[in-house]
Amino acid sequence: MRIILSLISFALFQCAFAQKFEGLAMTPPMGWNSWNTFATNINAKLVMEIADDMVKSGMKDAGYSYIVLDDGWMAKERDPKTGNLVPDPEKFPDGLEPVVEYVHSKGLKFGLYNCAGTKTCAGYPGTRGYEYQDARWYASMRIDYLKYDWCYTEGINAKEAYATMSNAIKVAGRPIIFSLCEWGSNDPWEWAAPVGHLWRVSGDIYNCFDCIKNWGSWNSWGVTHIIDLRKNIRQFAGPDHWNDFDMMEVGHGMSNNEDRAHFSMWCMLASPLIAGNDLREMKQETIDILTNKEAIAINQDKLGVQAYLYQQKDSIDTWVKPLANGELAICFMNRSKTEQPLNFDWKMSILSDTVSKTTYDFSKINYTIKNIWGNGTMTMAQKSKQRKLPDTSEPIRLNIPGHDVVLLRLKPVVQ
Repeated sequence: MRIILSLISFALFQCAFAQKFEGLAMTPPMGWNSWNTFATNINAKLVMEIADDMVKSGMKDAGYSYIVLDDGWMAKERDPKTGNLVPDPEKFPDGLEPVVEYVHSKGLKFGLYNCAGTKTCAGYPGTRGYEYQDARWYASMRIDYLKYDWCYTEGINAKEAYATMSNAIKVAGRPIIFSLCEWGSNDPWEWAAPVGHLWRVSGDIYNCFDCIKNWGSWNSWGVTHIIDLRKNIRQFAGPDHWNDFDMMEVGHGMSNNEDRAHFSMWCMLASPLIAGNDLREMKQETIDILTNKEAIAINQDKLGVQAYLYQQKDSIDTWVKPLANGELAICFMNRSKTEQPLNFDWKMSILSDTVSKTTYDFSKINYTIKNIWGNGTMTMAQKSKQRKLPDTSEPIRLNIPGHDVVLLRLKPVVQ
């Protein structure tokens, strides 16, 4: 009985006092993950080529830094002598060290995947019972990022499991970003801020704009479904603790309009920007979206506030993201497949946010407007007056293409 009580007390202690390495993710992490495109079909050559293309494409210069290998990087069994994880000898014949070194030599950072359960989702060795040993091994491999999944966890307490791994990373001594991936099943936004740097808020994303993919016993979610599912937990996000809306599907089968809308909303929601496409085969349109520095600046804004839904009118959603220095971003998202008119009268709208304690009253302060993508079609009346967007002294009238957005950055005019 004493042993049981001691174990319970230890678990509660870990949940209450788990402390991650602070300050590693003051803005949402940016990088690439292998799962969306490659699943378990990964190898050393792929990783090195992805690192090359992250640099060559301009993604590194735009702020992307992490290359994360998801499920399938390890052998089916642990080392029988040491109990350590073993990289798959066919996929990584020289081990992981040369791969990690190559990624680091490019000025990038390297991440791995494992699971809180006894197995990973694809059936490889999980970490349950090996937390401190695995953390030491990650530190010895110079890992910078750990994505930690939630398969094969029957009977396991989520808070205890993630707190244990968080403590193990801290004890191992190497600063590692800790990404909780338990699909929002246990409301991690309510307890995970001391434990990790980001936490998944839903099941897996699917490369569609507004569908739900049924796999039989579970579902994957299109872009708008994930947005709708977790639009009311924004108060839990901020610097060093982010709501993770999952890896992006930009450049992985959706239309250019949908990719732009998807990326814009991840920027507005202050979600980690983790690409999931094949960087080696990107079209220029995809590169242009993923490397748009003005959109990225909205995501990386130091205030760290997640956008809120201001209004839904017809098929257009209006999202507002307060930014530092009194600025703000506004995203008008067209859910319809067809072009829709936007008529937004700034002076009739007072935008107040209880989370960031900000208010924007356009009847009192004028703002200049920057159209981040330069898209949207002006009405003929506007074209006759000027070929640029007006400031907030007059309404904005645009036609937004189907499944697309108009993303704006507003800056107060100094009198």
